[in-house]
Order: sequence, then C-alpha cells, then structure tokens
Amino acid sequence: MDVVSYRTLEPFTTKDGSTIREYLHTPAQSLAEATLAPGQSTERHYHAVSEEIYLLVEGGGTMELDGASREVREGDAVLIPPGAWHEITAGPEGVRLLCCCVPPYSHDDTYFA
Repeated sequence: MDVVSYRTLEPFTTKDGSTIREYLHTPAQSLAEATLAPGQSTERHYHAVSEEIYLLVEGGGTMELDGASREVREGDAVLIPPGAWHEITAGPEGVRLLCCCVPPYSHDDTYFA
C-alpha cells in the first residue's frame, strides 16, 4: 500500500512556474498539489498528451482555457483536455489546488508559445 504524507513532500517548481508537491506518480497517473501566491500566474502552456483535472481546495482566481476565462474558487474542478492552452492566475488570497494528470505529469509534455 502506498501512503504518502504531505509533511514528507519536497516542493519544487514546474516549468509553468507553480510550486508543487507531488503526492504520487505512477506510470498511469500523477497527483500533485500546486500553490500560487496572490496575483501569481502560471505561464500559459499546454500538454500534448496529458489530460489534467484541477480541484481548487483553497482560495481562487481566474482560469483561462483556450481563450475562455472565468473566475474559479474553492470547491471548483476544471477539466483541461490534452492540447488545451491554459493558465491560472491566483486571486487576492492565492490559490491551492490538486492537479491530477493522466498520463502522469512530465516536463517534456509541457509546451509554451
């Protein structure tokens, strides 16, 4: 049984600029927690292969997906299909979200304009 504790996870910065702690990374999927400080944005990017789901667990901000923007907040889930350009900008309280990627997150599958 794989059980991972938040207290043991080392944060690192992804290519898009968010700070994440990766809970689990298997050949099939990955689950990580990302945080952005108030006003901080990820760099607009896409993943050619991975589908992502963002689940906001604290705070909120503005989510842009393929040119459409909307406010998102704690409790919202966002589906990001492969190939969809996306960016999230934290609101005044910052944002903390869980990111599930299938197949798992890879720096090599992160593309910028």
